[in-house]
Amino acid sequence: MDAQTTPSNPAAPAPAAGATISVRMSWPKRIFAVLFVLALVGVVAASLKPKSEPPVTVQTGAARKGAITRVVTAGGKLQAATEVKLSSNITGDLVELLIREGDRVTKGQVLGRIDARRYSAQLNQSEAARNSAAADTEVQNVRVAQLKAELARVDRLVSSQNASTAEAEKARAELDGARAQAASAQQRLAQADAALREARHQFSLTTITAPMDGIVTQRLKQVGERVRGSDFSEDVLMVISTLSKMEMKMEVGEHEVVYVKEGDPAEIEIDAFADRKFKAQVVEVARNATIKNLGTEQEVTTFVVRLALVDQVTGALPGMSAQAAVSTDTRAGAVVVPIQAVTVRTEKEIGTPGGSPEKTTPQPPPAPGKKAKKEKLQKVVFVVVNGEAKVRAVETGLASDTEIEIVSGVAEGDVVVEGPYRVLSRDLADGKKVKVEEPEKKGAEADKAKAEQAKGDQAKADADKAKAK
Repeated sequence: MDAQTTPSNPAAPAPAAGATISVRMSWPKRIFAVLFVLALVGVVAASLKPKSEPPVTVQTGAARKGAITRVVTAGGKLQAATEVKLSSNITGDLVELLIREGDRVTKGQVLGRIDARRYSAQLNQSEAARNSAAADTEVQNVRVAQLKAELARVDRLVSSQNASTAEAEKARAELDGARAQAASAQQRLAQADAALREARHQFSLTTITAPMDGIVTQRLKQVGERVRGSDFSEDVLMVISTLSKMEMKMEVGEHEVVYVKEGDPAEIEIDAFADRKFKAQVVEVARNATIKNLGTEQEVTTFVVRLALVDQVTGALPGMSAQAAVSTDTRAGAVVVPIQAVTVRTEKEIGTPGGSPEKTTPQPPPAPGKKAKKEKLQKVVFVVVNGEAKVRAVETGLASDTEIEIVSGVAEGDVVVEGPYRVLSRDLADGKKVKVEEPEKKGAEADKAKAEQAKGDQAKADADKAKAK
């Protein structure tokens, strides 16, 4: 039995000094103490145990087999397929202009006139010079005929011995001289004819006519202004364009122009015609580069590509902004994934589970004047396997606006992560737990789901009313 001290016995002797008092706990208290210690140990162990990271919510898509087409996109401006800058070949004052911007003109139509008084006087002068040369030629021809008859008469006299041989030779020499003068007069007449034709041509240039059918897109001169005809610089009066056939001029980067070739089909979206696409075709790829900001960090090299619209676009005008998508190569039976599913990681991140970088010896800073060596990046795709993201190094091929071909690294049917962008580009690493976000229902499926839900709510409400009755 346990020894206990009772307060009812005051006469009991006090324990001697230095004696040890033995206190024993009851079994319920012992059990409680053990349970308390175990609970305390459990709490401490749970607090020291590293917490597992919550799964990352991602959006996924399946790799599939299908056809893919490489598309090269670029922006540019519309321009007329044929555009003529009309200028004058002569100098003078513009006295008449019969057209305005936007007028439709036909080939040969009179568009305006330049002061013709000077050129009319030159024409009259040339006509008079030509007439004088013609008269001189006629005089020389008459003289030749005269001397020819004289020579025949002298020859008869010589044959009858009534004239000497010297007289015959003299008559023959005079005839030869007359013939030379007649030939010279004939050449002067031809020269006068050429001068007359030139004067008539110059006079005709005072009347400005349309060189082709089209529409006047620009009028750069007004009546009373002076136009200057020069072979070294043009003084444009107006611009005539054929708006029935339009082209688009765009600049393509040096890394993409190698895929573009003449004859490739394209689609053009004109900003002024929303939600409409127009068929086009590549008609020219420039062979000379256009370099901007040469010698600077912002240096850009592009090549001009011209696209011809297949059909007439009513209302399209030169200078309108447009976007073009050129289809270059097509491949059937390729493994394709959403284009946003392909991202990049360093080789260290690919080779280390969890995405943590390997521990390496710190590299010394680069020497002055030299750039630091960049880590090599590798294209990767994250594949969802058993709730975890597994990184796969991939090799890509053709790319369209929405999909990209995977040459190696991903098989058909693999579930790949395609978003969100921030998670895919920065946060996601090999081996991380992921949670697949359910795609939102759209279109007809969403309407059907709403209708079924409304039907269920109505049925529940009817049941509640029936119970209340």
